[in-house]
Amino acid sequence: MNRLPSVPLVLRTAAFSLFGVLPVGVAAQAPEVEARHRALALRVLESTPLFDGHNDLAWAIRENTAAPHDVAAYDLRTRTPGHTDIARLREGRVGAQFWSVYVPHEAVAEGAAKVQLEQIDIARQVFAGYPDVFAQAWDASDVERIFGDGRIASVLGMEGGHAIENSLGALRAFYDLGARYMTLTHSVSIDWADSGTGERLHGGLTAFGKEVVREMNRLGMLVDLSHTSPETMHDALDVTEAPVIFSHSSARGVTDHARNVPDDVVRRLPENGGIVMITFVPAFINADVAAWRARPDEYRAVNPEPPATMADVIRHLEHVRDLAGVDHVGIGADFDGITSTPIGLEDVSKYPALFAALAARGWTESELRKLAGENVLRVWRGAERTARRLQRERGPSTATIEQLDGRSEGAGAGPA
Repeated sequence: MNRLPSVPLVLRTAAFSLFGVLPVGVAAQAPEVEARHRALALRVLESTPLFDGHNDLAWAIRENTAAPHDVAAYDLRTRTPGHTDIARLREGRVGAQFWSVYVPHEAVAEGAAKVQLEQIDIARQVFAGYPDVFAQAWDASDVERIFGDGRIASVLGMEGGHAIENSLGALRAFYDLGARYMTLTHSVSIDWADSGTGERLHGGLTAFGKEVVREMNRLGMLVDLSHTSPETMHDALDVTEAPVIFSHSSARGVTDHARNVPDDVVRRLPENGGIVMITFVPAFINADVAAWRARPDEYRAVNPEPPATMADVIRHLEHVRDLAGVDHVGIGADFDGITSTPIGLEDVSKYPALFAALAARGWTESELRKLAGENVLRVWRGAERTARRLQRERGPSTATIEQLDGRSEGAGAGPA
């Protein structure tokens, strides 16, 4: 979830091929060559679930000004005002989706766990309201079964560890409701972990934060390191016994933004087995956009935002592939969590264009299948194997933040 201003329409012009923005370093091709790349992209996406790491549809429904919280009113069988609806999901060949059940840090004031439950309820109402389209996936094997049925395997992903209110019991309860990853922080540092865009309070994870990671490993809940500080990333990698994910981040080696993954962390992924799911957030993938967003409001009012493009996304995908290997890269667009998008990747219908562009750059069918969904499914299966072993070795943790960090529960947890 990254709330950003929209790009002025006057900027939405660029050179397009049949599939969108021309890929990096690739000239316009003959129609028959483009058609071959398109056919390869569709063959991959129709036989391997495109498994996106992050979509904020549930928050878009909650914040819908016409009918807040009303799932039925946000009719996914029609063209929605956001990036996601059923027709566009089908056009994009989306086969599996981590649906973010985002909770802002400010929700701590009213009860972050309460708001988390409300967001889970919204997402599950979506699944129940369109049973011919969505089915909730509880484990990796469910994804393949649901995809085989022609439906979208739908998985809950919690965004922000403040939602557990420093309680491992709450963490377990959210897992029982279907949450299969938790992003350790959002944009603000919390009692037990530092955010990449928040104040450095702990130098990474506290002792309780490390216990959270261990309990997530025991449950089989994926540890999501998007939004965290580099120190938190390294601490989590030191502690975890299961592969990690970055559900919606890009590469700091390409765009120096605090929300991106530094190269020294990317290089650790082959040993861990984890994956960076490249996001489409314009400021995270394009340095000119990031610089524009850092300027004062007065400057932005009279100077339009530079455009990001599909080519920027490709640069990040290939940087992670080249640094860590093709087994450690995926896609986490962040649709409906942003208000501007890269040219050529405007909504959930555009994934085939991206895969065709990658095919044009020489990505093989095997590599495209890994990017689409095989990598994240491998990571999830790895987390499940780790959980089965750990559950034979130990029971649920009863540790508290008071015991491990020596301070009262809830300290410093107010809005920032």
